[in-house]
Order: sequence, then structure tokens, then C-alpha cells
Amino acid sequence: MTTAQQRKFESFGDFYPFYLEEHRNLTCRRLHFIGTSLVIALVATALISGNYLLFVAVPLAGYGFAWVGHFFFEHNRPATFKNPFYSLWGDFVMFKDMLLGRIER
Repeated sequence: MTTAQQRKFESFGDFYPFYLEEHRNLTCRRLHFIGTSLVIALVATALISGNYLLFVAVPLAGYGFAWVGHFFFEHNRPATFKNPFYSLWGDFVMFKDMLLGRIER
């Protein structure tokens, strides 16, 4: 475990550069992008259709793709395990940054 993974982050601004370092692999980032897209689609569909059972699939879609990216391509431990809230926030900020072309996708 690296020193950064053991560190307590004081703010999301402090955490996000570490988060991006943990997502250097393009395939890992693409899998995160797919998972986050599915999460957004599932939540929107559940709310619009009233089929709230779709919410069960949200963590599977989001974490499933992300964890495959980490374990098989990035070869590191997902930040979710030590920083769950900042990690979730980081997923959506990275998704936005990828959409805006600030990060390669």
C-alpha cells in the first residue's frame, strides 16, 4: 500500500490528483466511463419508469466495470476501499472531465 493510500485526505481537491494517479491506464478509465454511464442511465430509467428495482443494478454496473479496470488493467486496489465518498465523487468528476476532453477517454 502506498503512502498516499494510507493518508487521510483533508478535501476532495486534495484527493482528486491521487484519484487520477490511480486511473492512469486508458482501459481502466474507459471501463469507469462505461460503468458511470450505465449508473446514470439506470438511475434515470428507474426514476422515469418507476421501476425502482433497477436501483439494485446500480452498484453492480458502477463497481463491476470499475473494479475490473483496477484488478485486470490498472493492477491496483480501488480507492473505494479507503475513501468511499471521495472515490464516488471522483468517478463523476472524472466522467465529466472525460466528456469535456480534459482527460483522454
